[in-house]
Amino acid sequence: MTNIQYLAPATLDEAVRAFAAAEGAARILAGGTDLLVQMQSGFAKPGMIVDVKKIPELMAIEETAGGGFIVGAAVSGATLERHPTFGKIWPGALEALNLIGSTQVQGRASFGGNLCNGSPAADSVPGLVAAGATVTIQGPNGRRELAVEDVPAGPGKTNLAPGEIAVSFTFPAHPAHSGDAYLRMIPRTEMDIAVVGCGVFLTMDGETCTAARVALGAVAPTVRRVPDAEAALIGSHLDDAALETAAAACRAACNPIDDKRGTIAYRTSVAGVLLKRTVAIAAERAAQA
Repeated sequence: MTNIQYLAPATLDEAVRAFAAAEGAARILAGGTDLLVQMQSGFAKPGMIVDVKKIPELMAIEETAGGGFIVGAAVSGATLERHPTFGKIWPGALEALNLIGSTQVQGRASFGGNLCNGSPAADSVPGLVAAGATVTIQGPNGRRELAVEDVPAGPGKTNLAPGEIAVSFTFPAHPAHSGDAYLRMIPRTEMDIAVVGCGVFLTMDGETCTAARVALGAVAPTVRRVPDAEAALIGSHLDDAALETAAAACRAACNPIDDKRGTIAYRTSVAGVLLKRTVAIAAERAAQA
């Protein structure tokens, strides 16, 4: 049986040094909801596990001036759900995170782990992209910040450099009369992988949409932001014609695979349907904000 070295550093600098020194043989343990399954199946065989849950910055939730948030990369969905204000301001992002697995899994799963696992069907990633969230990363060469949509590089791959660790996610201040939402289609009622996921953020001025962000998951090798769908919504009253144009843009953005959970044609069609439904929820929330 292969020996695995386990480290639980108390500081981020210590974690980065150990992770980088392992030269690709280490894996980060946040919630472990993906890593432990991969190890059990033999897909992942790390020589070292770096447990980051004892690092305060990765476990913190901070509300910033103007109503923004900084959420540690290892904060669990269950912890974030108990926060007094985050879910009221970013309900879609929180819903996306807490669609991952069972109640037990949600007590461990985090934005950082879900993003860095590199799954095209990751539920929280379209929600993060729709929210305009950025991720702070630290590695041997210091800190940098990336838009969440720039992190995934393909199935199981990210654009993080060797030795880099996701530290936290920054959610911008929430404009007045704005709302976000996330919906997915799955074959079962719960605890399944998305066939299609859709995240939407809207800002409304009366009946007119003044800002929009649209992101799709599980329809391409990485999450897809859909600028043409956003352009169709902005300036409209979210009428049927605008929604159909946005839905068509979502269908055009799809580059999915055929598998046992859905065909290419089915996933492509569902992307347009989910766009319309998710916009309706985001618009309702914007009206109430």
